[in-house]
Amino acid sequence: MIDWFTALQIGVAVTGGVLAVALGLMGRRPSDLTMAFAGVVALLLIVQLAVTIAGPLTGNQPTGSLFEFYIYLISAIFLPVGAGFWALIDRSRWSTVILGVAQLAVAIMLYRMGQIWFIQSA
Repeated sequence: MIDWFTALQIGVAVTGGVLAVALGLMGRRPSDLTMAFAGVVALLLIVQLAVTIAGPLTGNQPTGSLFEFYIYLISAIFLPVGAGFWALIDRSRWSTVILGVAQLAVAIMLYRMGQIWFIQSA
């Protein structure tokens, strides 16, 4: 994992999350923009999955528990996708809020994953 890539992921997740929560609280239904942010977050997480699988092969070893890391990663991949599908099915303002909260939860998971990969001692 690269620091700037993690920062990009967290930035996209926080921006999309805050936007979706704000629009949901204003009474808006899920828009193309809020769904696009959820899609970009999921796409970046899939790229991260590929990079972390190849990372140990290239000498980029994590400093923490790989089990915990992959649990966060898989949860983070499915959370915005599930919230996005629910937002499309429900099409209410509260589904937009939940979509935003899910993206903010993913941002917290990404921060923790960065700690596991770089900061913790094995």
